[in-house]
Amino acid sequence: MTGRTNPPAIRDNPALADVIEQNILTMVDVRGTEDRRKSAQDRFADALTRFSGNMWFVYVHVAWFAWWIADNNRWIRGPVFDPFPFGLLTLIVSLEAIFLATFVLISQNRAAVVADMRADLDLQIDLLAEYEITQVLRLVAAIGKKLEVEGCDAAELDQLERRVAIGELIKEMQLRAEEARVRI
Repeated sequence: MTGRTNPPAIRDNPALADVIEQNILTMVDVRGTEDRRKSAQDRFADALTRFSGNMWFVYVHVAWFAWWIADNNRWIRGPVFDPFPFGLLTLIVSLEAIFLATFVLISQNRAAVVADMRADLDLQIDLLAEYEITQVLRLVAAIGKKLEVEGCDAAELDQLERRVAIGELIKEMQLRAEEARVRI
């Protein structure tokens, strides 16, 4: 058994086209697959990152620090185990910061991999859509020329009918970005 569940039925929202609802289900399925592929270590790092990025984390630490300082300054009853300047507290908080930073970086690195994958998918879909639109434009322009529709021989239309040279586009973007950096 693969561990996959049956996808939920399309909701049939009248405000959305069926293809949009199917795309939503596909993305939910992809995200579920990504979540299932996480190792126990990744799930632990994500859980710790979620907790440490939460206001409860702040509340727990405020209460803990307040108790620690109050106890070690004899403001409340209890043994003094870390007198001012609170060297033990400093050590514990420093170690906690090291580990939290590491877990956050682990989660961010994995999120960056997923974001790159989604950006590549988005680019592929955009390129396909651009190609399809170019083909439709060529067909419509040919029909317009055959029917002698005014404006079908415009220079701008000829430019738009050409296939986009992606490699050249990337080079041009890089050159212009570099020129902008040099000017700064």
